[in-house]
Amino acid sequence: MNRFLALGGVLAAAVLVLAAGAALAEPLAPLPALKAPNPDQAELGRWLFFETKLSGDAAISCATCHDPRKGWGDGKSLSTGYPGSEYFRNSQTILNAAHYRRNYWDGRMSGRDMATLVRDHFTEAHFMQADGRLQAERLKQVPEYDERFRKAMGGEPSFGRILNALVAFVGTVTSRNAPIDRYLRGEAGALSPAAQEGMRLFQGKAGCIQCHDGALLSDQKFHVLGVPENPQVFQGPLRHISFRRFMKTLGAPNYDNLREDVGLAAVTKEPQDRGKFRTPSLREVSRTAPYMHNGSLATLGDVVDFYDRGGGAHPNKSPLLRPLGLSDGEKKALVAFLEHLAGDPVVVEAPAPLDYKLRTLGKN
Repeated sequence: MNRFLALGGVLAAAVLVLAAGAALAEPLAPLPALKAPNPDQAELGRWLFFETKLSGDAAISCATCHDPRKGWGDGKSLSTGYPGSEYFRNSQTILNAAHYRRNYWDGRMSGRDMATLVRDHFTEAHFMQADGRLQAERLKQVPEYDERFRKAMGGEPSFGRILNALVAFVGTVTSRNAPIDRYLRGEAGALSPAAQEGMRLFQGKAGCIQCHDGALLSDQKFHVLGVPENPQVFQGPLRHISFRRFMKTLGAPNYDNLREDVGLAAVTKEPQDRGKFRTPSLREVSRTAPYMHNGSLATLGDVVDFYDRGGGAHPNKSPLLRPLGLSDGEKKALVAFLEHLAGDPVVVEAPAPLDYKLRTLGKN
């Protein structure tokens, strides 16, 4: 009898979720392994990831905004752009980036074409402001790179080969030995009692799993949470300039008068998408503070408090958000669970810089 009552409760809950217009969440699952990249190409990509010669003024590298020591982000609320500019969004971690269907907070790039995503990071004016032809010519002047490219990529440095080597490296930056994965595979002691309570809240009363589901702990969709604007974007001239240039480039309506980050709507031009941002993965989340698209929440406790209040104010706010009524103990349990989503640190050391050398051209 109790089994039938329990089943009836589950079915009733499912009906309520469907009535609210939400899709049923995927169950939490261990992160699947990706196809291992060519090791020589991934190793070349590691060198390129830390290589400042690939930025326009040879001053910054991919690791400037995606530092392995800072959870593969930069630890700042808003990222620092190409020298002479500042950016208006938080730099997302690249941990597990190869699992995403869409990339960037506004989803403007496909996750199925990582080489084009890397190209965008290189060539965008407020990221690395680089010309792929110049990148290749710089690397050709470094004998060690010429040798490495011929071994790993089958030819001399070229823009396409630079992109593909970096894609191979990014494919190796994945979560490893996370307690949540061990628990889901049957190791009951992998989660502390507080984390297990947090997991129950995550999937139940707190409703986190409605958007943070599946192996990636992200539905990979777009939602409006009512996150307050970061005042630095509009008070700091350099960030505001980057914001306006970006919105103009995407053709966002009324871009010159915007005083809010419209998110997905800048891409789709659809009013109902105003304020929507992609659900980030919660894997490794304890390493990637601060949080939200504009870094406006400093700690995991702040994030839990934000959702406990039912999010912020916005005319398009998702109907999934509502006040939760969590106790202090329940909030601490949720944070404990979130902390158990991080695995072994993914540590990659920066190689020693390689110098230019004179080359002998032509035959002797």
